[in-house]
Amino acid sequence: MPKIEVNEKLFFNLLETKYDYDTLEEKLTCAKAELDEKADESLPENERTIKIELNDTNRPDLWSTAGVARQLRQKNGGKTADYSKFLSTKGNFKDYGNRVVNVEPGLEEVRPYMTAFVISGKPIDEPMLLDIIQTQEKLCWNYGRKRRSISMGVYRSAQIEWPVKYHPVNPDKTSFVPLACEEKMTCRQILTDHPKGKEYGWILKDAKVFPLLSDAKDEIMSMAPIINSATLGAVQVGDKDLMVEMTGTDMPGLLLATMIVACDFADAGYEILPVCVKHPYDTGFGKEIVTPYFFQDTTKASLNAINKRLGSSLTAEEAVKAINLMGSTATTEAKDDDTIITVTPPPYRNDFLHEVDVAEDVMCGMDLSYFGPERPRDFTIGRLLPVTLLSRKTKELMVGMGYQEMIFNYLGSKKDYIDNMCIDGSDVIEISNPMSENYQFVRPSIIPSLLNAEAGSANAVYPHKIFETGKIAFLCDEENTGTRTRQNLGFVTAAADTNFNTVASEVATLLHFLDYEYNVAEAEDPRFIPGRQAKILKDGKAIGIFGEIHPQVLENWQITVPCTACELDLEELL
Repeated sequence: MPKIEVNEKLFFNLLETKYDYDTLEEKLTCAKAELDEKADESLPENERTIKIELNDTNRPDLWSTAGVARQLRQKNGGKTADYSKFLSTKGNFKDYGNRVVNVEPGLEEVRPYMTAFVISGKPIDEPMLLDIIQTQEKLCWNYGRKRRSISMGVYRSAQIEWPVKYHPVNPDKTSFVPLACEEKMTCRQILTDHPKGKEYGWILKDAKVFPLLSDAKDEIMSMAPIINSATLGAVQVGDKDLMVEMTGTDMPGLLLATMIVACDFADAGYEILPVCVKHPYDTGFGKEIVTPYFFQDTTKASLNAINKRLGSSLTAEEAVKAINLMGSTATTEAKDDDTIITVTPPPYRNDFLHEVDVAEDVMCGMDLSYFGPERPRDFTIGRLLPVTLLSRKTKELMVGMGYQEMIFNYLGSKKDYIDNMCIDGSDVIEISNPMSENYQFVRPSIIPSLLNAEAGSANAVYPHKIFETGKIAFLCDEENTGTRTRQNLGFVTAAADTNFNTVASEVATLLHFLDYEYNVAEAEDPRFIPGRQAKILKDGKAIGIFGEIHPQVLENWQITVPCTACELDLEELL
């Protein structure tokens, strides 16, 4: 879990009150944080450091001194800065004057997106500078996947001549003096010789062009996401106006990170000046966007559902007050015998994915002490679910037919679940805030997991017969959540002589011993060879599919032997 170090004087100044350490530890629970280490009280207050551990990776806005102070201040009924003064929204851009960044073509496949803003108002002191560096590292390392999807740079705005350009360069023919150096180095040389290049060079090492940030005088500002220049990028104590930029591969993540840093500066009393970033391609928010930019959607939750989950009997007014104390804005609407609460998150939060998240905020806003302990009301006897019993019986039959059981992750990449399987991915669930692109999608089928295992098994003696019983999930409008989760069986055979007839006979054997009647019908699934695939029908409803894997799918996985596969929805058999 993230840990941050906060300057005691800066923290309590932002908090607008001072607590002893025991009280502070109690107050930190609303931010799902705890006191990791107290400051050395023998030091002067402006030199004391408090260490705080955050227990929630879904709230990157709390990974800074200003973020934690903001949450505690709000929970105590305090006010926050007026962020609307600098926030742009769809169709309503704030005035950005001459502050423009032009993104040039050529970065689409390298590091395509950028955001920026300028802070002004007062000189940066040492505690604030250290906190800026800490925020940069925490956001970019944890939320930004070690700078892969998000990186941050800070520059002396007074020395920058607008417009700024974000452009691709030849890494072997472009050189500048990087931070902490005195001699020029080529962009390629920085990756091998500079400490930051050695640490983060893996992000750019295979790129044909490198991304560079320069001002209108062609003064180099940085090579994102590796290192700033030693001139415009060398921020020091006493600098008054700073430009903050973020580059990366994930535009929603960039916008949220930009908002978090801008709100932190606003809380510290700085003026935030928006910047217009012009892309030559669509970002998902348009080609031209003025940042900081508010893009978060509202989330609805039922009051009855909140009370059921929390075991409480809160009124709508109490729930709304608790949500407001956590920084969000809530409105209510009566519906039948219930109240629907609509939550608008603050600009620095984007962690509301479900009404359960709203219930959690209500709980934090009410304080854990509000919820008293209760004795269990019912006596129950545990037993296995019918689908679990069926899964166990299915496993025994598959082992009896010579298959080896496998166990896989339920999350994977777009390449594995969509591209390699030659499907359009229209019903595949995407994680909105993944920590890694390798765990960005929920698997819609077991077959990709099995083929992934087969792709790494070329040295094993054939035939290969593997299976798994496990969960899959997909988008479904019929469900309240918009998704449906099922328990499936999937199995794959890789052998020179495997074909449609062999997999059909194994399907028949399995369903015979499970004592289920079924029919088959022609299927048109792009994962299988046309004419060599079939749907499994039960009472006229498709509950599975089997056949010979399409050669293009095998080529995508770099599998060199024929494969047959089957996938069956076990819950439909009950």
